[in-house]
Amino acid sequence: MAKTFHLTIANVGENLFDGEALSVTLPGAEGMFTVMAGHEAFVTPLKAGVALVKTTDGAETSYTLHPGGIAEVSGGQATVLL
Repeated sequence: MAKTFHLTIANVGENLFDGEALSVTLPGAEGMFTVMAGHEAFVTPLKAGVALVKTTDGAETSYTLHPGGIAEVSGGQATVLL
């Protein structure tokens, strides 16, 4: 079975995604990056672009990101605040 991690993508007042994921690809300030289970802890600002989430059922869902967001990865989870 593939390893998963808990992912939350939240905007002010609403959760866009909150659940287990196989990966999330995000537009970081230094370029695109992908987070998977077991990723090293870090915090980074995000640029405008698209977040691509691959869920445990293999489906891929995209979310439009506006500038000013931040991503934090630590302790087996990732949080994207928009």
